[in-house]
Amino acid sequence: MSGHSKWANIKRKKEATDAQRGKIFTKIGRELAIAVRHGGDNPEANSTLRDAIAKAKANNMPNDTIERIIKKAAGALDSVNYEELVYEGYGPGGVAVIVEATSDNRNRTSSDIRHLFDKSGGSLGETGCVMWMFDRKGVLVVDRDAVDIDEDDMLMIALEAGAEDIITQDDAYEIRTAPEDFALVRDALEKQGIPFISAQLELVPKVTVSPDVEAARKVLNLIDKLDDHDDVQNVYHNMEIPSELEELEE
Repeated sequence: MSGHSKWANIKRKKEATDAQRGKIFTKIGRELAIAVRHGGDNPEANSTLRDAIAKAKANNMPNDTIERIIKKAAGALDSVNYEELVYEGYGPGGVAVIVEATSDNRNRTSSDIRHLFDKSGGSLGETGCVMWMFDRKGVLVVDRDAVDIDEDDMLMIALEAGAEDIITQDDAYEIRTAPEDFALVRDALEKQGIPFISAQLELVPKVTVSPDVEAARKVLNLIDKLDDHDDVQNVYHNMEIPSELEELEE
């Protein structure tokens, strides 16, 4: 669940069960395979693969697993052909929702996603209907407990590395970059020994909405159902979660 309350979501993922972690690894494995098929198996020459590897490492995927997936994808270019799909729509309360998926059966996936939207009281829209509300950004999240760096110093380090902004939360620093600067900033911070618990390109909302508690509860349920779908890679939204429901994110 991307968007606002990002760190709360990461905390929940850190406590995921083995089954949930296996599902996350499967989805990241698809991203790695697609990156290899589009640009080759050399991360130095394939920035998409390099970014996918960074995401895999941030999710604690073992290096040997990453290498095995890359080698398998490089040697099986004619095997299952996953297609990248993007769905845009509205959840209850007028919340904008974007779903990124990979599928070997577009009709099946589209039918499933539409059903989940309809069942939640939302609706799928046309391409572009909500994308204008989001910006693509590099987002790197640093656990504040894992680094001995205060807010001012982290801001200076991030800006000197080429970041656009840093958002300080209770438990984390969220560093944002332009998409084209993401890899450079990540590499610069890694060289300084700064670890990430999340490092990937994301859609960040430019405008947000604040639905009532009941609508927000339905949106959270929709997002959870979408996240659980095997073909869904990422879900983004522009909802400000009501304080009454914040405990559901923790």
